[in-house]
Amino acid sequence: MSIVPKETVEVIAQSVGINNLSPDAALALAPDVEYRMREIIQEGIKKMHHSKRTTLTTDDVDSALSMRNVEPIYGFASGDPLKFKRALGHNDLFYIEDKDVDFKDVIEAPLPKAPLDTSLFCHWLAIEGVQPAIPENVPVEVIPTLPETKKTEQKSDELPVDIRLPVKHVLSRELQLYFTKITELAISKPDSVLFKEALVSLATDSGLHPLVPYFTCFVEDEVSRGLNDFKLLFALMRLVWSLLQNPHIHVEPYLHQVMPAVVTCVIAKRLGNRADNHWELRDFTAKLVATICKRFGHNYSSLQSRLTRTLINTFLDCKRTLNQHYGAIQGLAALGPNVVRPLLLPNVEAYLVFLQDILQNQNKEMTRHEAWRVYGALLGAAGRSVYDLLKVFPILPSPPADSFWKTNTRVIGSSEAHKRKADTEELEQQPSPKKMVIDGPVASSSNNTAITVGETGANAAGEPEAETSSAQMQTGDDEVKDKDKDKDDNNNNRQGRKDSSRYGSRTPAHLKQVWKDDLNSGQVVLSLFEVFGEGIMSFIPAPEMSLFL
Repeated sequence: MSIVPKETVEVIAQSVGINNLSPDAALALAPDVEYRMREIIQEGIKKMHHSKRTTLTTDDVDSALSMRNVEPIYGFASGDPLKFKRALGHNDLFYIEDKDVDFKDVIEAPLPKAPLDTSLFCHWLAIEGVQPAIPENVPVEVIPTLPETKKTEQKSDELPVDIRLPVKHVLSRELQLYFTKITELAISKPDSVLFKEALVSLATDSGLHPLVPYFTCFVEDEVSRGLNDFKLLFALMRLVWSLLQNPHIHVEPYLHQVMPAVVTCVIAKRLGNRADNHWELRDFTAKLVATICKRFGHNYSSLQSRLTRTLINTFLDCKRTLNQHYGAIQGLAALGPNVVRPLLLPNVEAYLVFLQDILQNQNKEMTRHEAWRVYGALLGAAGRSVYDLLKVFPILPSPPADSFWKTNTRVIGSSEAHKRKADTEELEQQPSPKKMVIDGPVASSSNNTAITVGETGANAAGEPEAETSSAQMQTGDDEVKDKDKDKDDNNNNRQGRKDSSRYGSRTPAHLKQVWKDDLNSGQVVLSLFEVFGEGIMSFIPAPEMSLFL
């Protein structure tokens, strides 16, 4: 018995134009209609559960119809609950009242407000309990203190807002005094002994972590304001170095404040006055940058790539000053040979052409001095990269000293002597030199003829043989001499091939790769020699120098 009466089936049939549907057919279709309706409702309930909702919506039914390849229901979607009305004359028939809409009213209706695009961005609410002064964070002074009676008063069209005041970063009196003294020494007395002791304290004390954000802000502000004060800049970089050496504090959350100031002291156009030794400051800061990359590069994968991009762009920009080029070269060199070889070395030849024009200008002595500084930095970076490339190769292995004996004309392997001793048949066929002297003298063809170890070193019995001069040994039997000579040549060739194959099989695969890399390094050295001349030779280790010479 179906819950769908046959009358409902007849009404649906009449609505689609079937007027002569028999009662038996309507009664047979009613269970199938119930089955299809249950199937669609079950699929819709699944969609509702997957959407984490407890109310079945029209969208769930449309999704269920789409899964069953049924044409979805067309019409206007409404967020309001549907209102069904009972049909007159039918107790079990309900319908939804559809209002007639005039197109003129729809066209003349005002357009609704366009919704705002959804966008997300991140910013710091607080760092170590201190609220950053950025536009996204409302300052404490702007936030009014709400009265207790008005905290719950809200407008009906607004969402509830919970206003919380930022937490103040409270420093002890001792830390405040410590920070004040350090900053005063860095600004007024950077060369004093007291400041050096303060740097040691920064590198070792364990209770200075609350002061790290204050020191980073201090360094950032002073570098941006004091680019003309060489002593102040050097003192600030030494201060950052001491903070990095302290194992008890964490500088990682404040790298975004430290790195711009540090990189500025490497590639800035001007640091201090012309009389100041800004080269030393750039060298020291380049090492500082390399230390930061080595320590925090594994946590920030883009740190070194962004830094190298900045340095190489500065180096390749001909509009930059030579001081900036020097800082970029020193920064790349401090990052290591793996950065210098792919980025700096391919551009050395083109840059030296640009540098040569400056060195030939005799009118500007200061510019020539800067150009020679840059040339020395470039030579040092290239030389250290070549030295690092060559020192990784092991000393090439050679055969043991007792594995070969050298005669006047060839090298005979020691294993050949053992083979000759083991081959008794050949020894029996060959007449001994002692018998030749008695029966018939045999002379050697020349004094430089090579005699194998098995023939000259010992006889078949292992006894030493008497020495005979070339005058005593004369030709007695040409056939024996030719036969012995042919056998000796064949045995020597066969034994030589065997020994060479046996020694060649000992060469490991990684050694072949080392030889290949060594050949590539030789090509690098040759190319740098063509560019720098004999100046590059001072960076090549002595064992490898013999190979290239």
